[in-house]
Amino acid sequence: WYKRVPTKGQSTDKLFLMLRLNVIRIFSYKFAKTAVIAGCSRMAQSGNAPDLKKTSYADEKNEFVRKPSTFRKTVSWNPDAEFPAERGRYHLYVSKACPWAHRTLICRKLKGLEDVIDVNVVSWKFSEVGWIFSPDLPGCTPDTVNGLTYMKDIYLLADKSYEGRYTVPVLWDKKTKTVVNNESSEIIRMFNSAFNEFCSPECQQVDVYPENLRREIDELNEWIYKDINNGVYRAGFATGQDAYDRAVSEVFAALDKVEGILSQRRYLTGNTITEADVRLYTTLARFDVVYVGHFKCNIRRIVDYPNIWGYLRDLYQTPGFGDTTDLMHIKNHYQQSHLFINPHGIVAAGPAIDFNTPHGRAEKFA
Repeated sequence: WYKRVPTKGQSTDKLFLMLRLNVIRIFSYKFAKTAVIAGCSRMAQSGNAPDLKKTSYADEKNEFVRKPSTFRKTVSWNPDAEFPAERGRYHLYVSKACPWAHRTLICRKLKGLEDVIDVNVVSWKFSEVGWIFSPDLPGCTPDTVNGLTYMKDIYLLADKSYEGRYTVPVLWDKKTKTVVNNESSEIIRMFNSAFNEFCSPECQQVDVYPENLRREIDELNEWIYKDINNGVYRAGFATGQDAYDRAVSEVFAALDKVEGILSQRRYLTGNTITEADVRLYTTLARFDVVYVGHFKCNIRRIVDYPNIWGYLRDLYQTPGFGDTTDLMHIKNHYQQSHLFINPHGIVAAGPAIDFNTPHGRAEKFA
């Protein structure tokens, strides 16, 4: 194109200037792309974040694979158990951004265990070795139990030979200085029943896993975890188009199914909040805020589902749910820590969502 004859009124010098500008653009783009890929690859090698082309969590089909939790002991109401329930003995490490850790904060609040099990909050932003305590940041705390800087150090304090991932939540035993459990689904069941003697009479009546609904709750948990809780990660962390397409279609098929259930019931199992609602809520609360854009789960938004959107506001306005939801931590974590998805770490300004608007579900299902 640079050999073309200048149009009327256009000088040859101007054409050469255009050529130079385009050459600069081309080399700038190639340099930026190379720098981003190299930087993300270094992060992947350090264990902090996946490579652009292949994540450490993906299998041969480019699908995200979540590794199982490692520490699986149980706190029991039985005083002769290895880990008996005691006031002040156990400590909870969480991230306010993490949906799995958020489950434990909700159940701790619903059962009134704030004075029984204390808590520390890590930074929303990953360090080179994962979760870090940054007490100078809003809503974060130091490690008040062991005085450590990284969650990695807490795991290694419990087991010097530990080689797994340094995840949250962690339920820590101050007495034996070890991790009791780092599986959120099991921690919330401990909170639901093991510490009842330390709860107020009102909170003793709270049972998010009632015996008569356990089969239904377990069935709900199974497909909601696979297709929604973990499904958004399978979409967001997919490293191939086919893997993403499969995951995102399953996410929205499951959301459509939830919409149908909630058109008939106030909550997933009827008129009372259960564990199934707690587990679903932590994903729904993050959906429009980060998963729509960051994880490309953008076929529909939660606000586009009349029943799910009303249900989400209903739960958010219930003590224990909205007051444990920190949207600043959530947005900052996903968009500043997942640099293999968002290389510049820019945090989006929106969306503007009002979780406190009336939902009318109590009246609808009275």
